[in-house]
Amino acid sequence: MTDPSEIVEMGQEVEAIVLSIQKQDGKISLGIKQTQSNPWDNVESKYPVGNSVTAEVRNLTNYGAFVELEPGVEGLIHISDLSWSKKISHPSEVFKKGDRVDMVILSVDRDSKKITLGVKQLEKNPWENIEQNFPLGSLVTGVVTKTTAFGAFVLLDNSIEALIHVSELSDQPFGKVEEVIKEGDVVTSKVIKLDSERKKVSLSLKDYIVEKNHVNHDDIVIGGSEERFTEEEPEKDSDNDEEDTED
Repeated sequence: MTDPSEIVEMGQEVEAIVLSIQKQDGKISLGIKQTQSNPWDNVESKYPVGNSVTAEVRNLTNYGAFVELEPGVEGLIHISDLSWSKKISHPSEVFKKGDRVDMVILSVDRDSKKITLGVKQLEKNPWENIEQNFPLGSLVTGVVTKTTAFGAFVLLDNSIEALIHVSELSDQPFGKVEEVIKEGDVVTSKVIKLDSERKKVSLSLKDYIVEKNHVNHDDIVIGGSEERFTEEEPEKDSDNDEEDTED
């Protein structure tokens, strides 16, 4: 609160507690909140760590979103606790003021009046089994979410965002990334690198295309139809098969 008019107005009768008296200055300090119990007194029992809660977004900052758990008690969802994999530059990419948000209580500090919350903790960490879900050399399909000068980001299953580096886009020369791939495209590519600690997956569209074309080279089109060359035993000459019965 930054303006008393949010709580009281001129002419309104209020109940308050005397906090201090300064006779020399002719001043008396009063408090309204002191007429009510301090909501932080039992905050640890009301909001146990690990519990899920729903609250309203009250403010957005560069480092996270503040939510109101109850009047007088706010918590912070740090920007790093919004998503396991998606790169979020500002909380406004996910929330707006007034949104009702589900989250998990991560920590409670009654003395400092701080509560930290997390949204990504509502889901299992997809990076825990990344090697099993996306083995090296496997083919994956996803949607291109963003293109940059150095490559394209692809959203895979389990909300994992992977990168196709510009050097792994094509075996043919090209100018801009958008000449090969653009936002919204559904692409299949090959997993070439995994780093669970740094939360990075690298893909290669080039390898997938090259290998696919290599397989297709086994098919040769003749007379409008595809015939696959196979090693077959040559047919025997019927004339040589006939035995000369004449003496």
